[in-house]
Parts: sequence; structure tokens; C-alpha cells
Amino acid sequence: MKKNVLILSLGVALIGLTGCSKKVGEFQSSYFSTNPTPIETVGENVPATVTGTIPAKFMQKNAKVTVTPVLTYADGETKGAPVVIQGENVRANGQVVSYANGGTVQVPFNTKYNPEMAESNLCLDFEVDQNGKIYGLPRVKVGYGIIATSTLASAETIHPAIAADKFQRIINEKYNAEIMFLINQAIIRKNQVDAPDYVDLNKRLIEANNAPNQEIVGVNIQSTASPDGTLAFNTALAERREEVTTTFMENQLKKDNITNFGEITSSFTPEDWEGFKELVEKSNIQDKDLILAVLQMYKDPNQREQEIKNMSSVFDELAKEILPKLRYSKIQASINIIGKSDEEISNLAANNPKALTEDELLYAATLTNNNAQKMAIYKKATDLFPNSYRAYNNLGMTEYIEGNYSAAKSDFEKAKKLDPTSKEVDMNMGLIELVNGNYNKANEYIGSAAGVPEANDALGVYYLTQGEVSKANTAFGNAKTNNAALAKILSKDYSAAQAILSAVPNPDATTYYLEAIVGARTNNETAVVSNLKKAVALDPSIATQARNNLEFANYNLSGI
Repeated sequence: MKKNVLILSLGVALIGLTGCSKKVGEFQSSYFSTNPTPIETVGENVPATVTGTIPAKFMQKNAKVTVTPVLTYADGETKGAPVVIQGENVRANGQVVSYANGGTVQVPFNTKYNPEMAESNLCLDFEVDQNGKIYGLPRVKVGYGIIATSTLASAETIHPAIAADKFQRIINEKYNAEIMFLINQAIIRKNQVDAPDYVDLNKRLIEANNAPNQEIVGVNIQSTASPDGTLAFNTALAERREEVTTTFMENQLKKDNITNFGEITSSFTPEDWEGFKELVEKSNIQDKDLILAVLQMYKDPNQREQEIKNMSSVFDELAKEILPKLRYSKIQASINIIGKSDEEISNLAANNPKALTEDELLYAATLTNNNAQKMAIYKKATDLFPNSYRAYNNLGMTEYIEGNYSAAKSDFEKAKKLDPTSKEVDMNMGLIELVNGNYNKANEYIGSAAGVPEANDALGVYYLTQGEVSKANTAFGNAKTNNAALAKILSKDYSAAQAILSAVPNPDATTYYLEAIVGARTNNETAVVSNLKKAVALDPSIATQARNNLEFANYNLSGI
């Protein structure tokens, strides 16, 4: 009997040791699946999730396994964050796998993409710890390749923001004079034509008539009467003042031999109640609030006048201080100052830039499409106008277009010091940070550039680098650029992507490369081959890039 009890006890003990005394077996590739397969970049990162289905009676109860994802490629490998899976008797914080039933585990992987990873494999390394005994297991391949289409987003193709010149070829100037009349009269007195404002107006008309770069657009006369007396009388009086002033100006222009003056226009207002109200509001007249209330209460001009006259205590003051100022004819001369022609400005920019104003010199740069010529002009502008933030910003713009990002950054920083509030400069500083991969700083600058047209494209590229495709599409709006098309490709809206690519104003190698990707994703072999040929013709390096791109894995590119 005792012998049977001993045998039974040993049997139970052996059963208890099952799943604890053996080593962990080798993991198999078939245990794992990777999402996505092939791996695809999101923004500028390579994220993937490996899901393992561990079979029953595989995971030893006392085993702790550290699983490390490793992306391997020709010139090296990149390890991800390790994950611990463990048997049910292990005291740790890993993912527990039952010995009897098996279980599911997940191993996330994420790293920053670099082009060397285009041809790569995702593997898992295993290190086992069983009661302090450490040993490794063979590496297992669980994924392959990387589709890096999202990394085609490029800040380098965004046109920096220009700080616009304020050049105006035609500048219109207005010159004013007032002819004041005595009560109930329409006679122009000598002291009025000898007044400084009329003398200055007359002088400017003569100067403009004699200057080759000036023209008199016209002369306008507005006459009125003060709102005392009947409306009928004031109407006739204001009209007479208009006629007298118009005749006077016609004679004056004739006397000064001014024949090209556009035209004389004139009008009259019977009673200047608006002017009356404005003068009363600005005055210190007693009971002015009561007067203003009467103006508000009564709309009929005759009744208004009578009610105001009934306020005998203030009417005398009105008649002395306010009403005389409303008996006038206002004369306004409109004169255009005509600036230099485009040809004159271009010639001076090349041969005598000192003869140009800051705005003329900045404008000169917009008269050429040659970036080197623009750069030379903006360099002259920084020399002649060293405190011009616009000159430095625009010089940086031309450096950026040339790919001289260090020089561009230096120019933008100088512009920023000269005008810390310029949104155009913030926009361009954001581009530099995008190119350098400083995304938080880029987002800060671009956010400060709200309202600058180019900022939408910059923001769209920022969102693409962060993998936020929906936000990128919103930011791009109706833009017809490679980056905007890429956002549509990544959101799988291929018809919209193709429409954008077909409308890109100056298609380049990237434009055709993206069209080839659209062709591949829509099973259009003709589009793949024809567009890759166009891309390679513009940039031969694309041939190798295309052959290594899993987007085109199902197509024969031997003829590219």
C-alpha cells in the first residue's frame, strides 16, 4: 500500500513539472503575422505590429522570453523596443501565455525611416530566461520590405513666401481747398483765392501740368449752403455757388495754360446737415445735446431749422460759430504721379541700382523669372537698404529655391531680427525647420504664418511628415502640387490624385513618379511604364529607385 502511494506521489510531481523543466522550443515564422505586409511608412516613420499566435504546450510555465524586433537591411539593422512574453508561473509584467492553451502576443515596432531600409526584412530575436538560465533562440523573419511612398512629401518643393514690394506705378494724390462764402452770397472774395490752401492747390496744378510724369485726372467741386433760411432759398444759393466756383476754376485753368485736366465735375448740397451735426458734436456749445436730439427727432429740414431757431439761447452761438463754416465750395484736384516703366526699372537695377527706391528695386526682381538674376537684385537691395527685412527675406527665398538652405536660413534670421512680426519670414523659417526635420519648431513657425498663401502647402507637408493624412488634405485645399497629390494617394483617393497631378503647372520627375504609383495602385500597367520613363528622362536615378520600390513589384521594369 505504501509503495502505491509513493508511485502516485511521484506521478503527480512529474505532472507538476511538465511545462517547467523543458527548454522553450524554437519559434517558427508561421506563428507570426505582421500588419501591414509589406511594411509601409507612415509619415517618416516605419510602424508595424507583429501578432504572434503561440501554440498550446509551447510556452514553458517558468520561462520569460524577451522578444526584440529587428529591421535588417544591406548595411545594417535597427532594433525596436523589446517586449516580454512569459509563462504563467513567472512573476513579471510581460504578456502571459498559457502552457495548456497557448495565447496571442503583440510585438510593436517603430523606427524612423531612411532610404537604406527600402530592401529590408523584419525579424524577431529571442532571449530566454528560465530560473536564471539565459539562452538565445534562432532569429525568425516575420515581415519584409518597406513601401516608403509617404516619405516623398517634400518641403524643398514649396515656394517660400515673398515679402512683397509696395511699388505703385501710378500714385494718386489729392489736393484740397475751400472757398468760403458770406451769408446768402455766392461771390468769390479775393481773400479766399489768396488763402494758403487755394494757393497750394493752384501751384500743384501748374506743376503737374508741366511735369512729364504727372497728369491731372480731374477737378471736383462740391458746394453747399448752411441750414438756416428756407430749403428753396438754400437750394438756389448752393447751386449758384457751384456755378460760380466752376466758372472760376475754368477761367483759372485757362489763365494758367492748363489744357489737360481731365474734366471738371461739380455738385451741390442745398443744406449741409451732416456737416452741421459733426461741427456741433465737436463744439462746446451749451445745450448741444438738445440740438443733436432735434436733428434726430425731425427729418424735415424746414422743421429742423425752425425748432433750432426756437432755442434762442443757443441760436446766436450757432450763427456765430457753426453756420459760417457750412457756406463753402470745396475744390479737390486729383493728380497721378506716374512712376518709371518696367524697362527703366530693369535697366537701372542692372546698371545703377542706387537710382531706385527700395520698393522699385524689390519690384525689379519680380520682372525676371531667372532665379539667379533675382538673387543678384535682392543682394543689391540688402547692400543699399541694410535695414530692409523684405530684402533679406526675398534673398533667402532665392537661396532656398537654389537649395542653399544654410544661406537661406541666415538670410531669414536677419529678416526676423529686422521685423519679428513678419508672417512671411515666419513661414520661411518654418520651411527651413521642415527641411532640417525639426518638426515641432516648424509647426510653431508655420502656425504663426496663418494667412500667408504658401503656409497652407507648408502645413500640409508638416501633417504628411506626422502621418496625419486627413489634416494634410484639408490644409492643401485646392492646391495643384506634388505634395497635395501625395496626400490623396495616401488616403487612397486615386482619381483625385490623378486630377491634381494632371494639373501641376510645371511637372517634374516626382510628378511622373507619383503618376506611376497611381497607375500601379489602379492596376494600369501602361500608366506605370509611360510615367516612369518620363520620370527617368528627367532624373535617371529614379530608375534604380523604381526597381527597388515594392509599389511596382508586380510590373516588369526591365525597359525603364
